[in-house]
Amino acid sequence: MPPTVIQKPDTSTVVVFRTTADGDSDVLVSGPRTRGSYHPARPTTACVQVRLPPGRANAVLGVPASALVDRAIRLSDLWGAAAHRLADELAHAPDPEVLLAEALSGPDSDPALTAAMTALSTTARLPEAATRAGVSERYLRTLFARDVGVSPKHFARIARVQRVLSLAGRDSWAAVATRTGYFDQPHMIADFRAIMGVSPAAYLTGRIPPATPCRSLQPASA
Repeated sequence: MPPTVIQKPDTSTVVVFRTTADGDSDVLVSGPRTRGSYHPARPTTACVQVRLPPGRANAVLGVPASALVDRAIRLSDLWGAAAHRLADELAHAPDPEVLLAEALSGPDSDPALTAAMTALSTTARLPEAATRAGVSERYLRTLFARDVGVSPKHFARIARVQRVLSLAGRDSWAAVATRTGYFDQPHMIADFRAIMGVSPAAYLTGRIPPATPCRSLQPASA
């Protein structure tokens, strides 16, 4: 049985250039993941990847981040012939990672969005995050829908679960719940289970859900 690959929730978008054993190559876009998933490992293909932090996908790829959430598509579905040319250039480049990063360069995230994401990544709630960002809560929700792909509330949930994952096994679960901004330990367990499919204790001891096939590539209009 092949090993299981765990994909943790992630609000970044990842652009991947891959080359198969047959010599075929393409560029894929994997959008933000709202939940953890578990997949059987596939035969390895050579690849390089560039992560677009939350807030940059719309400006760089030309599509709202909400259109990429929990999806994997070909870059050619977004860029057309330009993506095919890029894949060909990457296949012959001495340092394809540098070339891919240059092709995906673009403006930084909106400062208000950056401030709000920083606040929500700690223990701040939406009203406080909007205040720190200097915008209304309504406008902040609009920014998140366009540039992050998930709501401020779900962004904060993912950030908290990521912190639980980083602290798992280092302290008692009650202490981890307090440090990561949950009301109490049951609240943390319920939220973790909703995002990762199992309780924190089960995850830490390797009792994870059965592996399922990876999501297939989807057309951009799907």
